[in-house]
Amino acid sequence: METKAFQRVYTKLLGITKATVTLRAEGVSNEELALVGGRLAQVVKIQGDMVTLQVFSGTEGIPTNAEVVFYGEPPKLKVGDDLAGRFFDAYGNPLFGGAAIEGEPREIGGPSVNPLRRQQPSELIATGIAGIDLNNTLVTGQKIPFFADPDQPFNQVMAMVALRAKADKIILGGMGLSNDDFLFFKNVFENAGALDRIVCFVNTTEQPPVERLLVPDMALTAAEYFAVEKNEKVLVLLTDMTLYADALSIVSNRMDQIPSKDSMPGSLYSDLAKIYEKAVQFPSGGSITIIAVTTLSGGDITHAIPDNTGYITEGQLFLRKDSDTNKVIVDPFRSLSRLKQLVIGKKTREDHPQVMNASVRLYADAANAKTKLENGFDLTDYDERTLKFAHDYSKSLLAIDVNIDTDTMLNTAWELFAKYFSQTEVSVKHELIQKYWPKA
Repeated sequence: METKAFQRVYTKLLGITKATVTLRAEGVSNEELALVGGRLAQVVKIQGDMVTLQVFSGTEGIPTNAEVVFYGEPPKLKVGDDLAGRFFDAYGNPLFGGAAIEGEPREIGGPSVNPLRRQQPSELIATGIAGIDLNNTLVTGQKIPFFADPDQPFNQVMAMVALRAKADKIILGGMGLSNDDFLFFKNVFENAGALDRIVCFVNTTEQPPVERLLVPDMALTAAEYFAVEKNEKVLVLLTDMTLYADALSIVSNRMDQIPSKDSMPGSLYSDLAKIYEKAVQFPSGGSITIIAVTTLSGGDITHAIPDNTGYITEGQLFLRKDSDTNKVIVDPFRSLSRLKQLVIGKKTREDHPQVMNASVRLYADAANAKTKLENGFDLTDYDERTLKFAHDYSKSLLAIDVNIDTDTMLNTAWELFAKYFSQTEVSVKHELIQKYWPKA
């Protein structure tokens, strides 16, 4: 960032912590950017003329007489059509030596959309992953997390969604990515020839953790440009919100704030809501849909991060390893899209709701049969057939590596019904049986 003549310069620091500095300054606004001893910082607290700045790269080595230069504005992102196909850092600077974006600078982290400008979501957004599209269908303007254990391939799933999703633009916000994961996303997008509709903002593990706090706001500012200015259907993918919350905790602790549950800051709910509430369906046709990974510590769904997330979002998607097929699946029991009823059977085929319900019910019967088997009870013929169905259902429809359209998902489910059950056992409306049951 270039220094300008009108910028305010101070040279006396009154307090220094591991992440912040404090000084007396006038005319400073909240979230304003500054340089402290040549390091980028941001205003995080103002009490009278006492100003606290968060130094993104840490304060080690900064003397009390360090020069502090205020820039008079918060972080901004230049927006334009040439964002597509590019990778940026947490500050919105192009990576890999690309040219600077020529566009209008816009403040990041602005308020969510006025409720009067919102429209009830009603458009399907297909991901190509049957465990989502068949059982937990998503709609434009929805906000939903992926809950996953750290050892599960959630970034691979996000890459699949990015490539398969029926959206005009995909905005990826990567927080605390390993270099391997960063290169994975880059190579997958380049090899698939999909970069023309993808924008990526990345913070890696080698970079300061507090930089992660900028990534969602950068991603959502880009999303707002395409959704509002271009009336496009935008899907925002954020990974990993647990690492984002950890960065919040780092800043909070270093500012000597009293922690709340699980060492998280008391503002965690509002910090998360500020991001998720950017999901919106506009009357003009543009939309922002948010899918965000939240990794679980030891599978603990009661931890403050997933717990608060659950109150904000409209359902959740769970990944788990299926022991029968050795594949990662979208768990049909723990996953839920609360808005799916707005589109299934309306924007999808008429048999979708009945097929979804029948599939999950039969899968649940298989789980009961498995419990009986593990406890030494004899299995009925129906039990045996449900177990075979569950194996094929997991392999053909729930596994994350299955990439088929919704009609093919429904046809596959009908074929499995006919293979293992009678029409009566499936318990689907007679008129749908007559229309869709596979002919012998």
